[in-house]
Amino acid sequence: MKFGYVIVYVEDVLSTLDFYEKAFGLERGMVYEENNIVDYAELKSGDTTIGFASHSLGTMNLQDKYIKITPKENPVGLELVFVDDDVATTTKTAVENGAELIAEPIEKPWGQTVSYVRAMEGTLICICSPMNG
Repeated sequence: MKFGYVIVYVEDVLSTLDFYEKAFGLERGMVYEENNIVDYAELKSGDTTIGFASHSLGTMNLQDKYIKITPKENPVGLELVFVDDDVATTTKTAVENGAELIAEPIEKPWGQTVSYVRAMEGTLICICSPMNG
């Protein structure tokens, strides 16, 4: 089995794509548009594709089991992780492009530098240095 991709349900797919492109330098992949409404789009991130789908698709797919992620509530128990050698600069760029700083970069006991930001749609994002060893 192979891991496919991650889908994040959001209020505004195009604004979310714009944020991730500017904050993390990701490349836009496919965009699904129907009747001038973008309900789904993807960004390329190495071997993993990040999909963004509208809340209306989340409701359609999951019906009464769907819960919106919002920037007003505490983050859900899931995070997107971006690995970068320069955690401080990547964190600063994310915040400059609209992310909320949750935790400044700090070196963990195992030697990895880690910070946390929250994206405009409410997703928790970990920015960390590569694990050594």
